[in-house]
Order: sequence, then structure tokens, then C-alpha cells
Amino acid sequence: MSKNSIKTYVLMAALGGFLVLIGGVLFKGAGAAIGLVIGLVFVGGSYWFSDRIAIAASRAKPVSESEAPGLYRMIREVAMAARVPMPRVYMTPDIQPNAFATGRNPERAAVAVTRGITELLTEDELRGVIAHEMAHVKNRDILIGSVAAAIAMGITFVARMAMWGAMFGGGGDDDDGGNIFGLIFMMVLAPIAALLLQMAISRSREFEADRTGAGFINDPEPLARALEKMQLAAKKIPMDVNPAQASMYIVNPLSGRRVNFAGLFTTHPPTEQRIARLRGPLTT
Repeated sequence: MSKNSIKTYVLMAALGGFLVLIGGVLFKGAGAAIGLVIGLVFVGGSYWFSDRIAIAASRAKPVSESEAPGLYRMIREVAMAARVPMPRVYMTPDIQPNAFATGRNPERAAVAVTRGITELLTEDELRGVIAHEMAHVKNRDILIGSVAAAIAMGITFVARMAMWGAMFGGGGDDDDGGNIFGLIFMMVLAPIAALLLQMAISRSREFEADRTGAGFINDPEPLARALEKMQLAAKKIPMDVNPAQASMYIVNPLSGRRVNFAGLFTTHPPTEQRIARLRGPLTT
């Protein structure tokens, strides 16, 4: 098991534990069990329906081989190199060049590209992007990311339940004013902490997918060039994406937004770091 995989599972365990913790803090008594149940519901839903959710959220449409023979050929070749089944192929109407993979396992995987990426990248650069997405499929990053996102959403859901309960009289006892203060404090910080943990998971998986994908095509340079082009374009071309879905794209589709907070709330590692690693030894 790689160092990144260990880090990912530790972070996921932290997310799950955090959900149980805030359930206990906010609801007391059986609150920890409530947090656990909510987490299991969100995880189960994300496991079974992650591909449908991602495809619907991106407004992607299925593409036939007759409509995009070159894209199909490229994906089929990379899938063979990765030793995974041929995924379903989709395209979104977005002008921003980007791509993502989804599905709970390699047998149910789908790869989606934006219209913009097919117009911007050369064939070998697009192959590098496809290799990156197939690496996510091979490494089962899609499932890991979906579970992490589901737990994070569960934490936010629990916090919002507590907020509405407090507003309409369910939050408290009059024994201590600090109880209400602590409740509000947890409601504000819990979703932020969950988001940070989720983003840490996403960033660690991107480095691994870059490395693995470059190995599939035995050349890291096409993906490095593609990342350079896509990052520049993403800063200029806006994309209407729910922030909760941003982590599934190969480059952050929201990087053009002005609010950055010094990279704290980014779902991807700095593109410059990814390119530097790709242009170094493949083993780094």
C-alpha cells in the first residue's frame, strides 16, 4: 500500500470519527449513534449512486463511438494499458477544458470530458489527461472520494439540523449560556473542518493519479503540458460547478474565482507542483 493510500484512509477515518463526535456533542445521549447512522446513509448513497450524481451534476451526455471515434480509440487504448474495462464515455457542454472519472468500481466507471478540452489539447495531451482519469479508476479513487464527500456532507447535514433545532427551541437548556455558544461554535466549525479533511484526501489522490497515469503511457510530458494549458484556461473561463463536486475534475474548475484563502480551500494540489513532479522521475 502506498504512502498516499495510507494517508487517505487515515483522513477518511478522521472524517467518520468527526461525524460521530459532533453527533455526540450536538445531540448528546444517543447523538454519536445518530451521527454514525447519518454517515452510513450518506456513504451508502454515494457508493451506489456516485456515477449518476456526478453525471447529472455536470450535465454530461453520453457520446457514441460514431460521434467521437478518436476519443473512443484513445480511451480504449489507455484502458487496455491500465488493464481495466472500457468505461462509458460522456461529454459536457462546458467551454472550460476539464475532465473527470466517476463510478464505484472499474466495471461501472465513466469518463467525461468537456467540449473545451477536445478543442484545446493536442491528441497526445488529451491522452495524458485520459491516462490520469483511468488511473483514478484503477486506483479506485472515485469510491474513496465519493465516500469522503458523503461523510463531509453528512457532517454539514448534522450541523444544519442542530442549527435549525437551536433556532426553533430545540437547542437548549438554560443551565449554561456557554452551552449555546458551544453549539453555535460547533455548527460553524464542523462543516469547515470536514471540508478541509475532504480536500486533503482529494489533493493526495491527484498526485498519485498523475504518477500512475504517466506510467500507463510511459511519458509524463503530455500530461504536464495539458495541465499547464488547462490551468491557464480555468483561470480565464468560468465554469458553473457546485463546490462539492469540484474535487472530481482533473484541475480545479473554480480556480478562476477571486476568493482563494491562500489555497486552504482548494481541492487540488498546486498545478506547478504536479507539473514539477511529472517532469521529475516517475517514482517521485
